Formats: sequence, C-alpha cells, structure tokens
Amino acid sequence: MVRFVIEKIISGILTLFGVATVVFFLFNVLPGDPAQMVLDQNATEQQLLKVKKKYGFDLPIGTQYLLYLNDLSPLSFHSKEPDAFSFYKKDQFGGYRILSFSKVDVIFKVPYLRTSYQRQGKNVGTIITETLPNTMVLAAASIGIAIIFGFFFGIVSGVYKGTWIDASIQMISTLGMSIPSFFSAILFSWFFGYLLFEFTNLNTTGSLFELDDYGDQVDLQFKNLILPAFVLGIRPIAVIVQLVRSGLIEVLTQDYIRTAKAKGLSQQAIIYRHAIKNSLNPVITAVSGFFASMLAGAVFVEYIFGWRGIGKEIVIALNTLDIPVVMGSVLIIATLFILINIFVDLLYVVIDPQAKPF
Repeated sequence: MVRFVIEKIISGILTLFGVATVVFFLFNVLPGDPAQMVLDQNATEQQLLKVKKKYGFDLPIGTQYLLYLNDLSPLSFHSKEPDAFSFYKKDQFGGYRILSFSKVDVIFKVPYLRTSYQRQGKNVGTIITETLPNTMVLAAASIGIAIIFGFFFGIVSGVYKGTWIDASIQMISTLGMSIPSFFSAILFSWFFGYLLFEFTNLNTTGSLFELDDYGDQVDLQFKNLILPAFVLGIRPIAVIVQLVRSGLIEVLTQDYIRTAKAKGLSQQAIIYRHAIKNSLNPVITAVSGFFASMLAGAVFVEYIFGWRGIGKEIVIALNTLDIPVVMGSVLIIATLFILINIFVDLLYVVIDPQAKPF
C-alpha cells in the first residue's frame, strides 16, 4: 500500500513537471514581444526595456525556464550575490533556509507562481487562493446534485428497463449530454433568472459573496449557487444515469442476485444492499473525473453567471494577456487532477478490496 502511494506521488510529480514544461514553453514562444503584452502598443522603448529587465524577458529562454522551475519547486536555490536575478524574494514571500553554501542558499518555500502583469504586481498565488474556493464550492455542489439525481433516475431506469419510464429518462439524459454547458448556462440564466425571476428570485449573475446595497458589508448568497451548480451538473447527471442503469442491469443478472431472490429478499433490499454497491466502480471513476474536470470546465459557466471562480479568472487573464495568472491556474488545476486521481485509486481499495491496484 505504501509503495503504491509512493509510486503514485512520484508519477504525479513527473506529470506536474511535464505540465509545467509545456505551459512555460507554450506561453513563452508566443509571437510578439512579451513586454508589449505587459504594457500597451504606445509604450516607449525605454519602458519596454525596463519591463524586460524586471521580468527577465532579456534572458535566454533556457535561463528563464530554469528560473521558472526554481520558483515552482518547494526546494529552490537562491544566489547570495546582490545583483543576481531572481523573481522570488525571501524577505517578501517568506521561506526557510535549509542549507547555506558560499554563494547559494537552499530554501524551502511554498511554490511561487510569480506576480500578475495587470494587477499592480499582485501575487498570482493570492489571486488563486481568493477564487479557487468558490470554484471548489461550485464543483462540489454540482457533483452533489449530479449524484443525487443521477443515482435516483439511474436506479429507476434500471429497475423499469424497457418501459416508457426508462425510454423517457434515456431520452432526457442523452439530451443532457448533448447540450453544451455554455448554451445551458445562457438558457437557464434567461429562463429562471430573467423570465421567472418573480417566482424563483434567482439572479442572472452573482457570486457566493456579494456586497449589500450600501456597499458596507459582504453577504453570503447561497441562491446564486443554484443555477450555475445545476447547469454544471447536467452532463454528469446524464452520465451517472447511464452508468448506474447499465451497471444495475448487469448486476441484477448475476447468480448471487438470483440466489438472494430465492431466499426471499425483497427487490428493494436486493437493489440497495447488493446491486448498487457492486456497480459503483464505474460511477466513482466518472464522478471523480467530472469533479476534476469541473475545476477547469467551469470556465464558461462561471463567466456567464458572473461567478467569481478560477474559471472566470482564466478568461479575464486571457483577455488581458495576464500570462502568469493563466500559467498558475493551469498548474493548480493539474495538481488537483493528480491528487483526485490518487484519492480515487485508494477509494477503489476501500470499496472493493479484491480490486487492489498494487
């Protein structure tokens, strides 16, 4: 078990290294002058040179890459020479000196994602920590809705296989998988937040925390979570319905289910005590995958509903060419993907001890 976890962690670190490498070169070989992206088209040559020196754009691309990895690594090397170029400043961002050599210190620190180009040098890590919890709340609410509705309609569809009830649920779930999230977001926002506002009292846009009418205090607005969470959960609902239905139908044909029926167990007891538990593995895979993808796939939904999450921040950063924010957000999402996958592999063992992946 310990060996399996260690192997997964090492694999995750290597994956993150690959993601960081791709992200760096993808955004640093873009056509155009990066200093021009930070400023504007009317910037003077002197201003451009100042920005290039500040952000290291005048350094060779290989040196920039090594500096980027050094900033991301929890264990990083920092020169003691006063004129040495470094984005990370120990006195500004903290960190603990582990080893000290004649010219270099080895520092243990939180991975440094650098500063925003457009927000007066605000730390990218701070921007992400302010928005990621909102996206996590949205994703958790969406997957919760998907599990509740998906299991309910999946069980109903599997139990009543071949009836009009099954056909209706299948048709609706297929439609749910086919409709893009951005279209569903626009449709739900217009219908429930605009046309039926008098009945629903739901806003077309809004985030989890909103200023009151006087701008004096921040209020928690759970009602703003309803529409984006449901829209983001539509596709997972449809997938879970299909998986629960097919898994239930397959399990109900097994010999031990027929034995349970012969012993006089009720249909309800058979379904809830045996059938559902033994058809959970594909559902767990889908749920974990959707939860991870929601952190990245909520971009359009967050932007349309004005939900202040990491997806909306990515859109804003792309529109303003705030490359450090985009790069940092991608790395954080990749890290969450890896952690969720490790958690799911361990969860398989808890649910089905015979299916040990190690």
